Amino acid sequence: MKLLRRNAEDRDALKLPKRGTAVTLVRASGERIQGRVAEREEDSLLVGVMFRTERPLRKGTLDDIVLEYASRRGRVRVRGVVTLADSDLLRFRELCSIEVLQEREYVRVQATRPVMVCTGGSLGTVRSYSVDLSGGGMLLAGPSTLKIGERVEFRLSTTPGSAPITGSGTVVRTDARGHRAISFDEIGEGDHRRLVRFIFECQRAERRRGLEQEEGHG
Repeated sequence: MKLLRRNAEDRDALKLPKRGTAVTLVRASGERIQGRVAEREEDSLLVGVMFRTERPLRKGTLDDIVLEYASRRGRVRVRGVVTLADSDLLRFRELCSIEVLQEREYVRVQATRPVMVCTGGSLGTVRSYSVDLSGGGMLLAGPSTLKIGERVEFRLSTTPGSAPITGSGTVVRTDARGHRAISFDEIGEGDHRRLVRFIFECQRAERRRGLEQEEGHG
């Protein structure tokens, strides 16, 4: 997955995620740990780890951790000085080395695909479908019971016969038609590559249809 490194001016203008924002801690081993911002100060973050890690978080094992979170510019990755504030709390300071996934990976395309949504609540697992897709999230047709801020797990079927793309996300908004926008919190690198490839294929197909229509009118 190609990354676009930002310059020093962009680093100075870094906008840190707000308190309560879902983030991902990425270790050099590839382990992805779900977390949430507990505190935000001008130049530091306190991040709580939400699930048990494969290896304990100990002094001397934290320098390789990269913090990843979603922003309007794309999915941002930052590195800094990491210290253990508690058994499941990490303090990030002197954040730098910003990387932002290229904008083309977050192009949104209209695509109606089956989606299984699990809320973990009384609603359980329900069938829905996507209205549009991007590398950072998707717009769902429903269900109407999903509330802003609610966390869900999903299984998105892009290609018949292929394994579904799985992950978790948070409901960040609804529109006038009752569609629910899901921002991805956690999705495997392999599944993310498959999703981006599917989006590119949708774009190419749309361009081909446009060219065919122009030739037909010619």
